[in-house]
Amino acid sequence: MTTNNSIMSLFSLEGQTALVTGGTRGIGKAVAIALAEAGADVLLVQRDESSTETRDAIRALGRKAEIYTADLSNPRDVSKIVPRVLADGHEIRILINCAGIQRRHPCEQFPESDFNEVIQVNLNSVFTLCRDVGAHMLQLEPHPVTGRRGSIINFASLLTFQGGWTVPAYAASKGAVGQLTKSFANEWTARGITVNAIAPGYIETDMNTALLNNPERLASISARIPAGRWGTPDDFKAECSAYREFRSQAAKISSELWF
Repeated sequence: MTTNNSIMSLFSLEGQTALVTGGTRGIGKAVAIALAEAGADVLLVQRDESSTETRDAIRALGRKAEIYTADLSNPRDVSKIVPRVLADGHEIRILINCAGIQRRHPCEQFPESDFNEVIQVNLNSVFTLCRDVGAHMLQLEPHPVTGRRGSIINFASLLTFQGGWTVPAYAASKGAVGQLTKSFANEWTARGITVNAIAPGYIETDMNTALLNNPERLASISARIPAGRWGTPDDFKAECSAYREFRSQAAKISSELWF
C-alpha cells in the first residue's frame, strides 16, 4: 500500500455502519450525510418515517440507509432500538447521539413535565444508547485499519459550560452529557472505543428560532461570537466524518469535548 493510499484509508469509513439520532434536520442531518460521503452506511433513528430526505440523500450517494422509528421521549422505545438493529444483522462501529429538544420558560415557572421530557430525550436516551451500543462494540474484533472497536460522538452544547437563560432543563441535560461522555471514555478507551463530545455554540437551526427572531438577543449573542457569525449545520460535516475519524485513529483521542 502506498503512503497516499494508507493515509486515505484512515480517512475512509468504507464498510462501517453508523447509528445516528437526530438526523432528520439541522446538525444531525449534515453529519449523517457527511458520514455517508466518507463511505459509511447509516441507520437513522427517527420518531416516524414522515421525513425521508436524509435517507434518500444517503442512498443517492450509493450508501445504504435505513430508518428505525423510536420516540426518544419514551424510555421503553429507546431500550428497544439497539436490540432491533442487531437483530437485523447490523454491526455498529459508529454512534452519533445528536437528537435533542428545547423548552423555554422562566426558571420559576418551568413545568416539571417539560423538565423531565428534556432530560429523557437529551440525556437519558444518550446514556441508554451509549450503554447498549458500547456493549455491542466491546464484543467486536478491532477494526483492521483503526485498531479500534468503535467510536461514539455525543452532542453536548455551549450550555454544557454555561447556564443560559430560561433553559434550565437544557443546560442540565447538556452539562450531564459532558460528564457522561467522560465517564464512558474512562472505562472504554483502553478497550478500543473512543468516546467524545462536540459542544456547538450558536447554530442556525430550528431549535434556535426563538433567539434568531429576537433582535435584542440576536445582537447581543452575535457580538460575542469571535467568528462574527452564527454557525451552520454544514460546519459540522468535518467534525464527525473523515477529519475527526482520522484524528481519533491517529491519536486515540477520547474523553474530549470539542468546541
